[in-house]
Amino acid sequence: MKINVLVATVDFMYARLLSDNISEYHPDIIEISDCNALESLREAISKRKYDVVLTDPAFIGNADLKPVKLPLVLWHENETAEDIPAEQGRIRKYQRVSSIVAAILELYAKVSKNRPGFESKYANITAVWSPAGGVGKSTVALAYAAANASEEKNVFYLNLEDFSGMPGYFKDNGKSISTVFEMLDNHDGNIKMLIQGICCNESGITYLCSPDNFDDMCILSSENINDLIVSCAGLADELVIDLSSSYDARTRMAFEHADKILIVTDHAAPAGVKLAQFTSQNDVFENIKDKTVLVANKGGSLNEPYTGSMIFLPFIHSNNAEEIFKTLSVNSFDS
Repeated sequence: MKINVLVATVDFMYARLLSDNISEYHPDIIEISDCNALESLREAISKRKYDVVLTDPAFIGNADLKPVKLPLVLWHENETAEDIPAEQGRIRKYQRVSSIVAAILELYAKVSKNRPGFESKYANITAVWSPAGGVGKSTVALAYAAANASEEKNVFYLNLEDFSGMPGYFKDNGKSISTVFEMLDNHDGNIKMLIQGICCNESGITYLCSPDNFDDMCILSSENINDLIVSCAGLADELVIDLSSSYDARTRMAFEHADKILIVTDHAAPAGVKLAQFTSQNDVFENIKDKTVLVANKGGSLNEPYTGSMIFLPFIHSNNAEEIFKTLSVNSFDS
């Protein structure tokens, strides 16, 4: 799905710069046109349907923008509040083009009723889980994500832990995943497009920033989780889902979608005991064992015999979480 966007501003050079940049770097999601006069704006709207119009404040009251789903004002700091109607949506002019594109996607997602991409997934989905805490599960998940990113795959890391460890690995100063949760809870809007608008990328890995608070993650329904997973899967080649250690609705839904499940353990006795308990629950483990890979992290080994696929990861002596997962990503997951 592409969004048809029209830029209407008397600043000819800016309109060209914006249009050319978006056409070059975002042609898969935005089809953009531009005009530089009020009459040109009126004519363009009369001849074609536009989803979004970015316009100078002076044009807002002088052109019929009712057919446009999302009319937005292009504004800058020199314009006073009186120049723009209080209820009018707006995007700041002269900021980075990538930020303008993100703002368009986020705002349009809230008025878009259709939710494309839910009929089938696109990404290969890997769920990373452990029945024990403290085994380095998130480090393994990010190492696996980084390993795929190094192969020039488009990788999305989705953290569904009760308490997110994201700030320990990435910059966590973007818009919170709670923005997505709100739209999921309202059952309205285009989730996939909203995620495109607010996601961040670091070290070749796309991600959503931490929830605003603990309760935001805990109140997600199974339907919410399904919609979130499928939406993220539609934006990547590889979706890596980092799960909490409990076996709950989130975990079951992720396992159902997953093409591969990495179950993480380490050298500690409690981790081994909990793993043995989980694998002995035949009504659970039997259903997923064919797509499960056991990951012995931190130089760990198994006390119990295991006949399935296994990966052994070394112990990395470092206090830098980013350094650890990037080091583990090199050759550790080669088959």
